[in-house]
Amino acid sequence: MADNPSSASTSNQDSAVSATGDNSRSQRGDRDQGGRGRGRGRGRGRGRQDRGRGKGFGSKDSGERHKKRDMGRGEYFRNNPDRRARNDEQHAAKRRKTEEGGQIATYSTPFTKEEIEAETRRPKRKVAVMIGYAGSGYKGMQINAQEKTIEGDLFKAFVAAGAISKNNSDDPKKTSLVRCARTDKGVHAAGNVISLKLIVEESDIVETINKHLPPQIRVWGIERTNGSFSCYQTCDSRWYEYLIPTYSFLPPHPQSFLGKKLVESAEQEGVFETYQSLQEDGASFWKDAEDTYVKPILDKLNPSMREAVIATIHSSEEEEDEGPKKLTKKKVKEDSKSRLKETDSIEPSVEAMKGEETAVKEEEPAPETVSVLTPLEMAVKDVKTAYITAKKAYRISASRRQRVQEALDCYIGTRNFHNYTIQKSFSDPSAKRVIRSFKVGAGPIIINNTEWLSLKVHGQSFMMHQIRKMVAMAALVVRCGTSIDIIRESYGPANISIPKAPGLGLLLERPVFDSYNERAVREYSREKLDFDKYQKEMDEFKQREIYDRIFREEEKDHQYVHACLINLSGIMANLPRFHAFFHHIDHYRTDYFLWVTAKGISAAAQSKKPARTDDPSDDEIDINGEEG
Repeated sequence: MADNPSSASTSNQDSAVSATGDNSRSQRGDRDQGGRGRGRGRGRGRGRQDRGRGKGFGSKDSGERHKKRDMGRGEYFRNNPDRRARNDEQHAAKRRKTEEGGQIATYSTPFTKEEIEAETRRPKRKVAVMIGYAGSGYKGMQINAQEKTIEGDLFKAFVAAGAISKNNSDDPKKTSLVRCARTDKGVHAAGNVISLKLIVEESDIVETINKHLPPQIRVWGIERTNGSFSCYQTCDSRWYEYLIPTYSFLPPHPQSFLGKKLVESAEQEGVFETYQSLQEDGASFWKDAEDTYVKPILDKLNPSMREAVIATIHSSEEEEDEGPKKLTKKKVKEDSKSRLKETDSIEPSVEAMKGEETAVKEEEPAPETVSVLTPLEMAVKDVKTAYITAKKAYRISASRRQRVQEALDCYIGTRNFHNYTIQKSFSDPSAKRVIRSFKVGAGPIIINNTEWLSLKVHGQSFMMHQIRKMVAMAALVVRCGTSIDIIRESYGPANISIPKAPGLGLLLERPVFDSYNERAVREYSREKLDFDKYQKEMDEFKQREIYDRIFREEEKDHQYVHACLINLSGIMANLPRFHAFFHHIDHYRTDYFLWVTAKGISAAAQSKKPARTDDPSDDEIDINGEEG
């Protein structure tokens, strides 16, 4: 046997195959009876586990569950064509299809093969492009060959300016394009960043690119980065801005449902004097507004009509549904009611009313959906318009503005924001977010005679609806004379219903790259990504292209609504979005928001379920399913 070692080895291997085959069946039975065999196999190492399955070191059995064998590098490249050759063939096919008149996805003006070959090759550099844009008219930030997007127009401008070669103009992937923050349809950004490879030899490349862009998209600057830079992965935090009219902080009307509850609760809890002191600077607004704007309209009406108008204006939403007749068809009325029940925001947005108008157009001719206003309805419409005019003339006091800042200060730090988003419980670790600062702007902004406040929040990341609910909470605390302690209580385990403020006015201010900037100077000898260098241009751009555009679009929407639609109470009206939002909260007969009263969260105990069934379909900034 010593003279024939191969025969002995073969014999031993055959025996091993038989033995391991029997062991395989035995161990398979053990696994069927509780998995003990598998546990022992893992504990003894991979080699013994394989032998137990009939695939030992000497086994010729390849096993039924692992038929695919390992492939060597040489065999892999023999069986797979060269990737560069495959890409060249695909591009050639695209060019042939274009020349034959076929339709393919294009990101810029297609070039012929001759034009591409005639172009002089120039080096590409990894850069960060700092941009700003007004999102109106665009289907969001992210490039899509089938839709008009911000990145789509930027990419075309890069090609037209020579920053992207003709050979790379057919596919953004060739430039390693990455965006820092993906904003949704219609959303604005004063500052955002994209990283990609560009040809930046020319000193005036920024000016050249801007010449090929519309006025609502601007490139602020381009900075060289290290080769592996990704603006998405290196972003530390983000700044957002929320623009809100100052009349949003006015106390609820004394005759509204919420206004009566605030007084009733303060008296019952023995804190009425404290409540009055907090509302002192706004206590006379409603009386002055009615004397100046409303009384002249009411004086023209007979006594019975005057009483009917006052009763209709200050009735709750449910009472209004049973009062004036509906002017639309039955189906539209039912859709409006169901839409109001399904959302906890109680926000009759212009988008929702547009949806109703679309349904009317599809099912019935428009003239059949609206009838002539009755004298009562016309008078109510005039009075509502007068109240809106009075609100627009309001200017916030220094003390009330300071109270807004005190409410925003309660958000600073690491907090559990489970009540400020959807589908998050108190015990969910991801509900904890870091807010670094939340500031009221240095001075109010006047847009078309309406005073607005700029609220700027700086945080590491934000959940769905978080910013809008934070703004709504602060506004309700200020306008209702509520103790700011309620904000701290909202971080606890109790579920409360916080409405989300209108999406109008929310914009991405800028991303922050502090960690990268330190390394850029120290290790890469590169310039920092600093938006402060372009602050003057950005401020002018925000005023011209974002702030003014927001108000222009709001006014245009209001005129459209005024001409075509009715609001949820059945009365034709020109309702600004913020006015409509707070008006419905004030008049909606529910305990959902009674946590703003002196009784606190206990008064809103029945509101837990609606607080967790918010509607996520909104036009706000979204980054991977979050606001930022």
